Amino acid sequence: MNARRWTAGLLAAVAAVALAGCTSSKGQEKTCTTTTDGIFECAPDQRSAPPKLAGELLLGGSYDVSQARGQVVVVNFWGSWCAPCRAEADDLEAVYQATKASGVSFLGINVQDQRDKAKAFEQGRVTYPSLFDPASRLALDLDIPPNTVPATVVLDRNGRIAAVIRAAVKQEGLQPIVERIAAEKPASN
Repeated sequence: MNARRWTAGLLAAVAAVALAGCTSSKGQEKTCTTTTDGIFECAPDQRSAPPKLAGELLLGGSYDVSQARGQVVVVNFWGSWCAPCRAEADDLEAVYQATKASGVSFLGINVQDQRDKAKAFEQGRVTYPSLFDPASRLALDLDIPPNTVPATVVLDRNGRIAAVIRAAVKQEGLQPIVERIAAEKPASN
C-alpha cells in the first residue's frame, strides 16, 4: 500500500511539473487583457522584453526581427498544410499593403512544413518574407506563445508583444489593431 501511495505521489508531482512547464514562464498573459474575440492585448506599460526572432528565410538569406526596431512588426505563424492559413493569406497581404507606409512590416514564420510546399504556398499570396522554422522553435521565445496555427503576433515599435491573435485573421479585425499600435509613440530607452 505504501508503494502505491509513493508512486501516486510521484506521478502527481511529475504531472504538476510538466503542466507548469507548459505555461508562460513570465505569466505575461495574466498582465494583458483578453478581448471578447479571444485576442490578447498588452498595454504599453505591461509589455515584456522583445523576443528573439531570427533565422533563415524561406527564400534564402537570414532575418533578425531586432533589425526592425522602430517599426511595428506583424508576425504570422503559418503552414502550407493549414486551411485557415490559406483563408487568411489575402487578408494579411491587404493589411500589409494598407499599413506598410506607416512603418509597419510583416514577417511570416512557416512551421512544420517542407520548404518546397511552403514556397509554393507563398507564391502569388504574400509579398513579405517568411522565416523557415520546420521544428516550430521560434514560438518558444515568445512570452505569450501563439499555441495555434495560424496565429498572429503584433510587436510594437520597441519589439515588444502588443497583441496575440490565436486564430485566422480578417482584414477588418487585424487592421485596426495594427493601426492603433502603429499610432503609439515608441517607449524611450
